Amino acid sequence: MKKPLPKLLSLFLSFLKIGAFTFGGGYAMIALLESEFVSRKKWLEKEEFLDMLGIAESTPGPIAVNTATYIGYKVAGVLGALLSTLAVCLPAFVIIFVISLFFDKFLSLTYVGYAFRGVQVAVVYLIGSAGVKVLKGLKRNVFSIVLACVVFVAFIVLSLFAVKFSTVFYILIAGALGLTLYFIGRIRKEKAEPQKMEETPEESSEKEGEQ
Repeated sequence: MKKPLPKLLSLFLSFLKIGAFTFGGGYAMIALLESEFVSRKKWLEKEEFLDMLGIAESTPGPIAVNTATYIGYKVAGVLGALLSTLAVCLPAFVIIFVISLFFDKFLSLTYVGYAFRGVQVAVVYLIGSAGVKVLKGLKRNVFSIVLACVVFVAFIVLSLFAVKFSTVFYILIAGALGLTLYFIGRIRKEKAEPQKMEETPEESSEKEGEQ
């Protein structure tokens, strides 16, 4: 029976592996992160993972680094955050550094060009599968369904007409709508509670008669 690795070492090796074999940036990494930390290790719940993606995307910095920092801190505190961030950045740094030493010769290799074309196809699949998994994990209510449809249609229409609209605005608008809906629901709840607590004189007399 294999002895389980210490949590810090397991965290470091997991992000080192993800950083080394993920092509296409942070969005392509989402599917691997979900598989590793939600499905396999069960260090995060599905809902928390989705919330973490929203935070990582809406805060400054690359989504890969932000997610590594969040998960590392969640699992093993400050040291876990440092090790996770280092591990996810280390493979890319080493590879880019080595390539930069003979960059011109590297690009002139025919097989390298064909390899990158194959990688591009895999990146599309990774990003698409990540999007499908996130979509499946969303809470199915009227608000989330309508908002997802509106964002999807707006993205397609603006792309077709070559209108520049940063994805950051989608996130900010959706976040603002979510907060608005939350506060409306909270205000309605606060207004409803006093009404439930107040009793009419007829109700009070009926209760006294029963006693």
